[in-house]
Amino acid sequence: MSNYSKQTNWGQFIPLVTVFFFWGFVAASNDILIPVFQKAFKLSQTESMLVQICFYVAYTVGSLIYMAVSKGIKQDLVNKIGYKNGLIVGLLISAAGTLLFYPAANLHSFPLMISGLFIVGLGFSLQQIVANPLAIEVGPAETGSQRLTMAGGINNLGTTIGPLIVSFAIFGSAAAATQDVSVESVKVPYLILGAAFVLVAIMLKFSSLPAITPTITEDTEDIIPGEHRKSAFQYPQLFMGMIAIFVYVGVEVSTASNLPAYMEKSLGFETKDIAPYISLYWASLMIGRWTGAVEAFDISAGAKKILRFLAPYLAFGVFLLVNAIAKHDLSHFYIYGLIIIAMIICDIMSKGNPARMLLIFSVAGIAALLIGMFTKGMVSVYAFTSVGLFCSTLWPCIFALAINGLGKHTNEGSGLLIMMIMGGGIVSLIQGYVADMTNIHFSYIVGVICFAYLAFYAIRVSGILKSQGIDLDKITKGSGH
Repeated sequence: MSNYSKQTNWGQFIPLVTVFFFWGFVAASNDILIPVFQKAFKLSQTESMLVQICFYVAYTVGSLIYMAVSKGIKQDLVNKIGYKNGLIVGLLISAAGTLLFYPAANLHSFPLMISGLFIVGLGFSLQQIVANPLAIEVGPAETGSQRLTMAGGINNLGTTIGPLIVSFAIFGSAAAATQDVSVESVKVPYLILGAAFVLVAIMLKFSSLPAITPTITEDTEDIIPGEHRKSAFQYPQLFMGMIAIFVYVGVEVSTASNLPAYMEKSLGFETKDIAPYISLYWASLMIGRWTGAVEAFDISAGAKKILRFLAPYLAFGVFLLVNAIAKHDLSHFYIYGLIIIAMIICDIMSKGNPARMLLIFSVAGIAALLIGMFTKGMVSVYAFTSVGLFCSTLWPCIFALAINGLGKHTNEGSGLLIMMIMGGGIVSLIQGYVADMTNIHFSYIVGVICFAYLAFYAIRVSGILKSQGIDLDKITKGSGH
């Protein structure tokens, strides 16, 4: 194990979190591509969800390739090439994926477009495997999870501005936007994104990031007396947690992915006017994660209490600022400040216990979706976007609960959880299919089912961990996805 520094090395941490920004930027921008591709290629709602399928299943495929290569060389691949080089290789793979957008646009080829997104996702899978342990390595171990939560907040800064930038690049300014857009308008922004991947890879190459991150070597016998298991799959908290990650990423992504179609078909919005609402949805995750990142700062307890109330509104202010710069009408969004209070109340009720937080936020997510399903107009839109507020803390809660008590199997368990990010694509596809069979409004029942499982997992995993002698109040939440 390495010696952790007593203070966070911000010179290492800041260049590292640029990759977290990219994950969010691209993931949220897919929600703008979906309606564009749907019109350009005349796709059904189900077919348009192939955008998310190809992007998110790439995480699983990438993880499987990583495991196969590691097994083939009889050594962990990242341990062999180094963590810094692993990040760089991941960025270059993603850059290669963006190059496909140029011929895909010229040939008017939807399969080539989503193939490019698939390759971008492959690169992201390697970056995910590397970046999370590195974020822990660049400072004190006791605040490692808070740095990961902060990195998740940076991720959601990308999700907030990504849809706006891509929408501007495709449609033009809010004032001069046109509804009729050629698919060829997509290629330039993604080529620029690819160039950004390469520039960050070069920056990381010359950064002071550590090459290797320590791995957990202790046996589970060290953690749970008399406990010894040969595989991470033998831990029920992990196996059930894998399903939880699958449905969590699923409901997070599918809620936003199907929102443009709902607003167009049910409320009469034009595609060019939807970007601010997609931005608000992903900003909602940023609002929650900025609140959770407060603990990473070395400030007094009193200051932290104040920041827990200020942080969500600072994040909301960022959303308002970037939309003001984009010259969007902000008058529709001020009321959302009242909805944020509901998230703050849920956070206070959870008292920092990840199982309790998972249960409370999942129930709140169910309530938000049901309100959206049984109302119309802007009330339903704000109900659906508020799902982002209640998804904001779920990844770190699930992650912490699922890997707790795994001992030497912790790294294996972490990799298996990352594989389940594919839920973002598969659940989106399922909701798209339900929408085609019924309607977009009713299709959000898929999200309700996902949250119901998360609430069940919160209750069930509490009993599992308590039976293993683990104090839930001492579990520290992990990273934001």
